[in-house]
Amino acid sequence: MKTRKPTLEKLSPGFGSSILVKKHLIDAYKGEVKPFWHFHPEIELVYVNKGKGKRHIGNHLSYFNNSQLLLIGSNLPHNGFTDRLTINGSETLVQFKPEFLGNKFFDIPEMEAINKMFELSKQGLLFGVKTKQKLGKKIEKLNEKEGFKKILILLEILHGLAKAQDYTILNADGFVFETEPQDSSKVDVIFKYVNQNFQRHISLNEIADLVSMTIPAFCRYFKKVTGKTFTKLVNEYRVVHATKLLSESQMSITDICFECGFNNFSHFNKLFKEFTGKSASQYRKELKLMVH
Repeated sequence: MKTRKPTLEKLSPGFGSSILVKKHLIDAYKGEVKPFWHFHPEIELVYVNKGKGKRHIGNHLSYFNNSQLLLIGSNLPHNGFTDRLTINGSETLVQFKPEFLGNKFFDIPEMEAINKMFELSKQGLLFGVKTKQKLGKKIEKLNEKEGFKKILILLEILHGLAKAQDYTILNADGFVFETEPQDSSKVDVIFKYVNQNFQRHISLNEIADLVSMTIPAFCRYFKKVTGKTFTKLVNEYRVVHATKLLSESQMSITDICFECGFNNFSHFNKLFKEFTGKSASQYRKELKLMVH
């Protein structure tokens, strides 16, 4: 099977810069290779303005609608945010090594809050509306700056994030990633296949065959790489898709259950509550209240 890119992504900032800033507009995505499951030593700041898609960061899986501001720490595996952006939407990515200002810079007392945030970001941080509104425009303008000014503004942004109270830790139970760069294609192929086929039954035989492994070897490998069983991952995809349908469609909850690949309504309800902490009907009711 032809592999596309390694799991370990190598990033190269422009000449004369230690920070990589990329801003995508809607048209920039046409014909682009879809994002893949990857990790890198660089810390990644992601700001999506007027877009929607799926967050898959470590063990965390959810949809976002309209905008998001994330800080993804060193070597935390994540999938790119694959849904097409809405009209006038943009995504700004800022990537830098933790030691981009020297090995000891963030150890000084004045940088203590930022240093603590970098440590927390290894579990993935999602910031709230208040922080998005305060820092979003500044993040978007970062790609227009050069040299010293770019570093100063990035430090201001990091200072603002470190002071923020409205954040959620996405992998509160921790996430240990043990795969090697040469595991590359397997992880990418598995996630891509699940993403395209979760609405039907995927047997262990079928998925193990796909990556040329026996079922026991595949189960061990998958648990080691992701920290969860393959069945759990497929069910997560289904529940996440259900949350999207509950918020964006008028379909009945029973229809949503079958549309997401579940063939048993009580099993769907049980898993939905297990993953989200509430029943599907309660989830929809709360969404309606939020909209009003």
